[in-house]
Amino acid sequence: MLVLHTSDWHLGRALHRFDLSAAQAAFVDHLVEVVRAEQVDLVLVSGDVHDRAIPPVAAMRLFDEALSRIRDAGAQIVVISGNHDAPARLGDKAGLLDPRVRIRTEVAGIADPVTVEDSHGPVHVYALPYLEPAAVATTLTDAVPASAIPASAVPARTTPTHAATMRRAMRAVHAARARYGGRSIVCAHAWVNGGESSESERDITVGGMAAVPAELFSGITYTALGHLHRPQTLRDGMRYSGSPLAYSFSEASDTKSSLLVELDATGLAGVEEIPVPVHRRLTRLRGQLAELMTSAVHDAHTDDFVSVVLTDPIRPMDAMTTLQRRFPFALTLSHEPAVGPVADGLDYRQRIAGRTDLAIAEAFVTHVRAEPSERERSLLRAALDDARLSEDAA
Repeated sequence: MLVLHTSDWHLGRALHRFDLSAAQAAFVDHLVEVVRAEQVDLVLVSGDVHDRAIPPVAAMRLFDEALSRIRDAGAQIVVISGNHDAPARLGDKAGLLDPRVRIRTEVAGIADPVTVEDSHGPVHVYALPYLEPAAVATTLTDAVPASAIPASAVPARTTPTHAATMRRAMRAVHAARARYGGRSIVCAHAWVNGGESSESERDITVGGMAAVPAELFSGITYTALGHLHRPQTLRDGMRYSGSPLAYSFSEASDTKSSLLVELDATGLAGVEEIPVPVHRRLTRLRGQLAELMTSAVHDAHTDDFVSVVLTDPIRPMDAMTTLQRRFPFALTLSHEPAVGPVADGLDYRQRIAGRTDLAIAEAFVTHVRAEPSERERSLLRAALDDARLSEDAA
């Protein structure tokens, strides 16, 4: 069986206000061609189909078109919702679709696998949409005793966390595996321990632990992960496909791809990266304005999406207008003069890179007053959780 693993399409997203719909449509064309050329049996989309809960109409149409074209090319499809998707909207017509197209957005279906047959028998696909801890706390219950997964895998806490929620979900999956047997795939949207983030993901760790333990997926033939935009391997048979397009300049050097996964009679036979054609490169440039406008070194970047850091001692007037005469797709501009840098050489964004929203909020309180108490930490955590839920609901 050949399985094509992809995720984080973020249809409707822009790059610093530049419309990416043409690039996203080109990716769909590429994906359909891969399905047809490789005779793919199953396509997995591991969440974040859309970039926001209420996507533009054009993005919804592109998704519908993608499903129809992939199905017509001969593959079955399993799609899950991610933290950017509105589960109720993404899955509202799931029951009316062609049985070859499955969209899973509900907690209730996590232990009910989608079963795909090949010459070696069944492959059971367990679809785990993004499970917001606060939203599913009252509906996701332990399906099996806690002994099914070692308690050491996730430290006990009194408040729901991303890790604890996934732990309960995977108990249900492992219980179902014991009943159904056979080869298994988990399609999940989560931040798993060891994964490397970029600047374009939304933080899903507020109110809980930073990551889900990889040990929860032990015994699964292949784990198809979504959420992190950099393609990466966490361990044998556990991978992030990454986003098909670069959605931030932190991904400028990433090679975007989909993953062609082969299963044989005994399990995982191999994984091949299928590069996604680059619609327009992302490039970071640094230097003084006059040099950037005249040096032949930059000739290769005139058609790229460009992020520029100017190092002129004094910020030039109308610098972006000037730059766009040579780099029409210059999208961001900052000024970091070569003289008088901050003491540690880092700007504020660099200082907070990799820190959670909660950690930043706590550091701010500590800076302006004193270290927050446990009660204040709980209030900050709850406020950030509520803010994210309100944003998703909007």
